[in-house]
Amino acid sequence: STGAPAGAAPRPATSAVLFWNQQQREAWFSVMDTLFPVHVAKASSAPRPLRAGAPISALAPGGAQAAMLDAFMTEQKVAGLLVLHDGAIRLERYAMGYGPGQKWTSFSVAKSFTSTLVGAAVKDGYIKSLDDPVTKYITAMRGSAYDDVTIRQLLTMTSGVRWNEDYTDPRSDVAMLFSTPPDPGLDATVSYMRKLPREASAGTKWVYKTGETNLIGNLVMEATHKSLAEYLSEKVWSPAGMETDATWIVDLTGHEVGGCCLQASLRDYARFGQFILDGAKVNGRSILPDGWLEAATTNQVTSTDPFRGYGYQWWTEDQGRFMAIGIHGQSIHVDPARKLIIVMNSAWPVATGRDRSIARAQFWRTIESIIDSEGK
Repeated sequence: STGAPAGAAPRPATSAVLFWNQQQREAWFSVMDTLFPVHVAKASSAPRPLRAGAPISALAPGGAQAAMLDAFMTEQKVAGLLVLHDGAIRLERYAMGYGPGQKWTSFSVAKSFTSTLVGAAVKDGYIKSLDDPVTKYITAMRGSAYDDVTIRQLLTMTSGVRWNEDYTDPRSDVAMLFSTPPDPGLDATVSYMRKLPREASAGTKWVYKTGETNLIGNLVMEATHKSLAEYLSEKVWSPAGMETDATWIVDLTGHEVGGCCLQASLRDYARFGQFILDGAKVNGRSILPDGWLEAATTNQVTSTDPFRGYGYQWWTEDQGRFMAIGIHGQSIHVDPARKLIIVMNSAWPVATGRDRSIARAQFWRTIESIIDSEGK
C-alpha cells in the first residue's frame, strides 16, 4: 500500500523526519506516503463540491494586501493556503511545487481526526464511556502508569505520565517512540508507553504528548476491531465527500500513528474543517454523540501554551475559535461565528516556534478583519 520509488524499500516512519533539512522538508512533505508504509482511507465516490466564492479582493493580485500575502507565504514557507468562507472557496494558493489533488502530511493535525474517531466509536457503542479506564480497552497497558488513567484524560493530555515532546532532541520520548523496536507481540505504541513513569496524579497536569494520541488511536482500533484508516473512511472520509484518498502512516507493527502523519489534499483538509463546523453530520445526523463537538472544541484544561487552551485534541482560542495544529506549520483554523475555515500546509524550518505561531495567528486575524470589512 505504498508507492515507494523503485528500489526504495518502504520503512516504518522513524524519528528521522524530525531531523530532515529544509530541502528535504520542502521536497518530501508532499510525498511522505511514498517514503513510508501507509494504510489508505478511501475517498467518496461522490465528492462534496466546494463552490467558488467571491475572491477576497484585498488579497487578490493587485489588491491592497496582496504583497502582505506573498510575503507571508514566502516567510512562513506555506505550500498551500485555502480560505473557505460560508462553504465557498475565497482564496486558494499553492507554492513550492505543491498543487490541487496532491497530498501534504498533517503531522499533529491528525490528532483532531483521531479524537473525532473516538467520538464516533462512542456514538457507535464501541466505547462505553470517556470515564472508562484506558486499560479496559488496551489490556496490555495493565500494570503500567496508565492503570488509573481514563480515556477523557488521554484526550485532554492530562494522564500525569511523564513525557518529553522535544522535537530537537533525538533522545526525547517523541523521537524514541518511533524508533524503539517493540517488545514481541505488542503494538509499538503500547510497548513504549507501558514503561513510562508517573510524574503527577491523573487529571492534574497538562503535558502535550504525541504518544498518548497514538495510544488513543490504538484504543479505537482495539474497540472497533478496525484499522484507523478503515474507520476514518467509513465515518468521515467517504460520507463527508472527500475527493482524494487519504493515507495514514503506520508504525513498526503496522498500525496507524494516531498522533501524526495523515496525508490529504488541501481541499480535503478544508472539507474536514467544514464537516466539523457543520456538526459532523451525515444525511442530517451527526456521527458524534450529543454535546461531543462542544466539549471537544472548547477549553477543557489549562494548557501551558500562553496563546491557547486545549479540548479533546483540538486547540482552542477565544470567541469560539478552535484549531488542529501540526509541527512545521500545518493548521486547520475554524471560526464558527464567521463560518470561516483557514487551512495551511507549510514547511517551516523549525518544528515549533513562538514567532511563527504569532505570525500565523496575526494572519488569521487579518483574514477575519478583511472578511468583516468586506461584508460578504
